[in-house]
Amino acid sequence: MKILGIETSCDETGVAIFDEEKGLIANQLYSQIEMHADYGGVVPELASRDHIRKTLPLIDAALKEANLTAKDIDGIAYTAGPGLVGALLVGATIARSLAYAWQVPALGVHHMEGHLLAPMLEDNPPPFPFVALLISGGHTQLVKVDGVGQYELLGESIDDAAGEAFDKTGKLLGLDYPAGVAVSKLAEQGTPNRFIFPRPMTDRPGLDFSFSGLKTFAANTINANLNAEGNLDEQTRCDIAHAFQQAVVDTIIIKCKRALQQTGYKRLVMAGGVSANKQLRADLAEMMKNLKGEVFYPRPQFCTDNGAMIAYTGFLRLKHGEHTDLSVSVKPRWAMTDLPEIA
Repeated sequence: MKILGIETSCDETGVAIFDEEKGLIANQLYSQIEMHADYGGVVPELASRDHIRKTLPLIDAALKEANLTAKDIDGIAYTAGPGLVGALLVGATIARSLAYAWQVPALGVHHMEGHLLAPMLEDNPPPFPFVALLISGGHTQLVKVDGVGQYELLGESIDDAAGEAFDKTGKLLGLDYPAGVAVSKLAEQGTPNRFIFPRPMTDRPGLDFSFSGLKTFAANTINANLNAEGNLDEQTRCDIAHAFQQAVVDTIIIKCKRALQQTGYKRLVMAGGVSANKQLRADLAEMMKNLKGEVFYPRPQFCTDNGAMIAYTGFLRLKHGEHTDLSVSVKPRWAMTDLPEIA
């Protein structure tokens, strides 16, 4: 069974092919970062138009990479949500049209389930059950996972997600979009403990997150340390970035530890764009070592949005007999706990 996966939920166009026997046999990705950088963030209309331009050429490239033709494809999976509605409609329309033309089933895949299952593409996939930390620009969630479709939401961000807080703080520091990665690079040169940021919502029970206050704290710290010319010196920028990142990482560590204790599980899966953060990976690895547990995450190229995770997730559900009808329907908001269970 060979499944073509299409991802167009935001600002990456991803196309991949997953083979039941050989695994991932093609993976094509185009990022719109350079286009959106001029505007300081993703412009939904521009994102949709660029997906229209790039999706079909990437499908051709993926087929060529896998040395396949359309006749070899057994099903098509596409991201149906959550995401930007216009961008989602591009991928859904193309997928449904090709499925009709090629006479194969199609399935709308949940974007965050794709991220959650991305570590399954690695040589050492995590066995069920586990706690999943889904952490990206739009989501920060802790999920109890007992199997595919067996999800219980333990906690989530009540305002800014972690990735969003990174980007906003980076913008306050004068960094170009996407600022989150740049904040992490600055933090590597920062002086520990020069600034101490709060660890939000860790002084009360529960597993929800709140990161908007850290952005405000960063803004106040920046304003308090401007020089006579109204600027920050480079070391101070690095020190603020370090303090901010450490506060985010420490908060996540505390919440993950609570989730593991609550469930009694010894395995943690981390996925999503922010899961590529080196400091977060290092500190989670140390925590799991102390807890005598294991942590799993996808390789960096599968942390950001990609077609491989959609192709794999689509394969699991299409093989189980799921498919969508001929209508083109997307869900910009979609709870992962609404997904059907796969036995």
